Amino acid sequence: MRVPAAFEPPGKPPKQRGAYALRFWSIRHARLLETGYAALERVLVFAAPLFEKIGWQRLERPVAAVESMIKGALFDCRMCGQCALSSTGMSCPMNCPKGLRNGPCGGVRENGNCEVYAEMPCVWVKAFEGSRLMRGGDAIARELPPIDHRLKGRSTWLAVAKASRPEPGVNDKTAQAQTPGAKT
Repeated sequence: MRVPAAFEPPGKPPKQRGAYALRFWSIRHARLLETGYAALERVLVFAAPLFEKIGWQRLERPVAAVESMIKGALFDCRMCGQCALSSTGMSCPMNCPKGLRNGPCGGVRENGNCEVYAEMPCVWVKAFEGSRLMRGGDAIARELPPIDHRLKGRSTWLAVAKASRPEPGVNDKTAQAQTPGAKT
């Protein structure tokens, strides 16, 4: 019996061999996608004030749905809510049947395939291949934080936009000037 991966729906049948084609295209074109992702990030940061006015909660479901469709098609994304594609060669680490986020297990087969599913290429072997094509490819060596399962299904795109917004009063010269005893 096949055991589902960490972020895989239970009872999902194994993928057919050709089902990885678009995921592998994304890895082979990691530099192009890295450039596209950087442009998207700039757009998201620019749009953050608008998102704030609309309301982050109100945007979560529709943006997460669009993100899931796009990233699901390109990367076989599992919507963990903590996207690491930019540091894993455009290979989603959540596709690892063991749910490993910081590199391959000790059981990668000689042909580079997964220890658990012999027909599936190792996510981390592919991640390394993709990272070698990226300008920021050395990011694959940085340790990723443990997965926060509470964020599953949430939009990483909105999280990026929201993180770009300064906290009220932080780096705000007018707030400092109005605070008694504040140095300018």
